[in-house]
Amino acid sequence: MKATQISKDNGVVKFSIEFTADEWADAINKAYIANRAKFSIDGFRKGKAPRKIIENYYGHDIFWDEALNGLLETGYYDAIKQMDIEVISQPSLDTPEIKKDEPVVITGSVQVFPEIDVKKYKGLEIEKIETKIGEKEVKEELEKVQKSQARMENVEDRKSEKGDTLVFDFEGFVDGEAFSGGTAENYELVLGSGQFIPGFEEQLEGKNPGDECDVEVVFPGDYHAEELAGKPAVFKCKIHEIKKEILPEIDDELASDVSEFETLAEYKKDLKKKLQEKASETDLSVMKDRTLEQLYELNEIEVPAVMIENELDNMLYDMNQSLASQGLGLQQYMDWTGKTIEDVKNEARPEAEKRIRTRILLKNIIRIEGLEVEESEVEALMKEFGEQYGMTPDQVKEMAGSDTEAYFREDAQTKKAIDFLFDNAKQVAAKKTTKKSTKKDDKKDDKKDDKKEDKSEDK
Repeated sequence: MKATQISKDNGVVKFSIEFTADEWADAINKAYIANRAKFSIDGFRKGKAPRKIIENYYGHDIFWDEALNGLLETGYYDAIKQMDIEVISQPSLDTPEIKKDEPVVITGSVQVFPEIDVKKYKGLEIEKIETKIGEKEVKEELEKVQKSQARMENVEDRKSEKGDTLVFDFEGFVDGEAFSGGTAENYELVLGSGQFIPGFEEQLEGKNPGDECDVEVVFPGDYHAEELAGKPAVFKCKIHEIKKEILPEIDDELASDVSEFETLAEYKKDLKKKLQEKASETDLSVMKDRTLEQLYELNEIEVPAVMIENELDNMLYDMNQSLASQGLGLQQYMDWTGKTIEDVKNEARPEAEKRIRTRILLKNIIRIEGLEVEESEVEALMKEFGEQYGMTPDQVKEMAGSDTEAYFREDAQTKKAIDFLFDNAKQVAAKKTTKKSTKKDDKKDDKKDDKKEDKSEDK
């Protein structure tokens, strides 16, 4: 099989695919073997008639359509690889002129990934971000650690109050009838968390273990279950336990329990270092995202409609997968929201167009600048992906199939293109007022840290 690119104009490639006479003969024979059971001819058991007999009876070209489809099933994709083009639509194929025992030449056209002249991509201006981690951020992180080490203790000497965890049973009624999904046993609820509909949790304050009570509420008008929206309801509740959260002290003991450090001062120093590293990574990511935003805003280009539709299909697929992970389906979502597929697509269309336009711009920058990636960069991305999902590189290849390398190569090239944009951008200073305020606060935080660490070391 030989593929030839005849011309390329306005994003449309015209091409020809030539199959040899031997390839054509082999395809006809395969079509005969696959379809012979469909033919009944006098003198032969069904499916046993020789090919020539069937051709004489039904016509010499009886298997040609099937043979042509068989050739194109793999031959078209091999032709795309030979021509080294990235197609974005289904091909339009001309009906070939076929002669017995001669090569078959198929001509056609297909839309390909747009090649454009990106004019504004160097010297983009982005505001420099330098987050400074101080005492406030370290304190907040310590409080998260403290909360993670909390223990629950039963309350015996007082009534329930906001912040307590209640263990209780409940059953909901609307118009005197129990409704689906309104019943639970030994349910744990933190009072004041806002987990239940407005007015519910407040009525469970001031209770004792063993108490039974009716909680009267009205479902919000926009409640997701239409049959309950706006209706008054009564929940019959029985309280089993009241628990309160006991937080450990933030001290050397906590530090040694959650880290390799013996003192709080050492642990705080390490926390600050790690928080700063994480913040710097986030700053870099945000600045790169803003560089992409600038690229998008400064380059108005025409996006092929077929690419937007393909992206919308991908987004719908991802949405369906996400809903499925929550035990829902796309149809169920649409039933709840009263939307149609077209409504969902129209809402997602601006984002789809933005994604495709950005991809077109980046791929053309890769082409214009000749940005290549090493095999080690592709392998590193595959390894990173595998580690994230607990897979070996071989398992990643098996999962992604024959296009594995191409997928990760494009990902690596995209990262390189974004790095190129960022490295060639101008980082401008943030507003002076913000900078002064930040520096002042940072100095205060640093002095606080130094004093506290000195005191801890003195002890």
